[in-house]
Amino acid sequence: MTTAAVQRPFINGDFVDLAPVATFPTHNPATGEVLADVQYCDEAVVDRAVAAAAQAQPTWAQLSGTERARRLRRVADELFARNDELARVESLDTGRPIAETRLVDVASGAECFEYFASVAATLVGEAVPLPGMLAYTERRPLGVCAGIGAWNYPLQIACWKAAPALACGNTVVFKPAELTPLTASVLAEIIIDAGLPPGVFNVVHGDAECGQALVAHPDVAKVSLTGEVGTGRAVMAAAAPTLKHVTLELGGKSPLVVFDDAALDDAVTGAMLGNFYSQGEICSNGTRVFVHRSVHDRFVEQLVARTAKLRLGDPLDPATHVGPLISTAHAAGVRAAIDAAVAEGATPAAGGAAVPAVAPPLQAEAYVQPTVFVDCVDHSRLVREEIFGPVMAVLAFDDEDEVVARANATPYGLAAGVFTRDVSRAHRVAGRLDAGVCWINTYNVTPIEVPFGGVKQSGIGRENGPAAIEHYTERKTVLADLGSLEDPWADD
Repeated sequence: MTTAAVQRPFINGDFVDLAPVATFPTHNPATGEVLADVQYCDEAVVDRAVAAAAQAQPTWAQLSGTERARRLRRVADELFARNDELARVESLDTGRPIAETRLVDVASGAECFEYFASVAATLVGEAVPLPGMLAYTERRPLGVCAGIGAWNYPLQIACWKAAPALACGNTVVFKPAELTPLTASVLAEIIIDAGLPPGVFNVVHGDAECGQALVAHPDVAKVSLTGEVGTGRAVMAAAAPTLKHVTLELGGKSPLVVFDDAALDDAVTGAMLGNFYSQGEICSNGTRVFVHRSVHDRFVEQLVARTAKLRLGDPLDPATHVGPLISTAHAAGVRAAIDAAVAEGATPAAGGAAVPAVAPPLQAEAYVQPTVFVDCVDHSRLVREEIFGPVMAVLAFDDEDEVVARANATPYGLAAGVFTRDVSRAHRVAGRLDAGVCWINTYNVTPIEVPFGGVKQSGIGRENGPAAIEHYTERKTVLADLGSLEDPWADD
């Protein structure tokens, strides 16, 4: 598959040419090459997309759950079949290594459609036994749902938002991130080819103005955003006047705790997965790595040795471990954060702010060396602020109560990790950590079958698993009296 010279919005089952209209480029982060020019969608275009979704929604919702399931499974099958070509486009647009996108991105999206197809076929209400009455509940779709994606996992995020919404009988207007717009359009084509009606899934492109028009639209019933905390606050405020349903999956500064009895090799692997996978551009990353003082030095020694073996290079090369960050501007910001950490007194045990030596046509300024800091302090910017790059802070601790208190001393609460062989301690600490997701002896594993989301300022609501249904349906209660209605004012 090749990307089109111009990316257009997808509305009511087809691409819509808005020319003449302003466009913005989407780049290959590795080389700076323009992959496509993307047409901006203003408020009028957003209104057109929402109108198409609103018109299509009743017909889609009236299909049986089994029929919706059948069509959603076709979407999953096509995603699986086109894994390699979609992974290539994802790597070109995001800069993430092809070894990752082939393994994770497309498959995760396909599994999401597969899972929620089964949910669509089994979506039921409840009967409530009451004396003399028939009482039952129905799950009703919300209507038009707006999805706003992030740039790090664009196809996966689009699927995570579309599949549960569609399974429940809603329709969707999706706005991919401005930096990574390409695969959403392919998903839209696949959805139509799978037999879903025109208007059920629509794609609009643009910057914050486009997103604001979508969130504020009076005919949008629900907004699901994946993004950073500031954007989440803005979306929540914009949704308030019409009391829209809101799901927010936001950022984090997650702790990963390594106890003295942990399998050290596994703990190092977990820390690397939680910091260097996808160039560290993952919201749930465990960037605060707390290591028991008795094993701290051995842990750091192994970590530094293994970090040195990570290969930076072309994302399309299967041997590449670390690709470019999403843009040269973002990479410059990450290097500035590394410099600031050094100025605060932290010591880089691996990596640093120097621009890596990668060969043209790769643009070296987009790359950041995987960096490990020691001698970190809890109140520093390095330890408190989300950097969203391959930067890890390692901190020593002495006992369980201390590390739990330090781990929870953050406004975020997306994820956490615990490495220990002590089963009791593993579950005890997991229960005490303020996080929506906690991994034990692993990290950053997100099966579709289980809920994903944060607490505190890391978000509201849950994606995936049965919990997602609560965020894409409303419960309607029906009560019927089975006898004659008693008149409370009747004469005795």
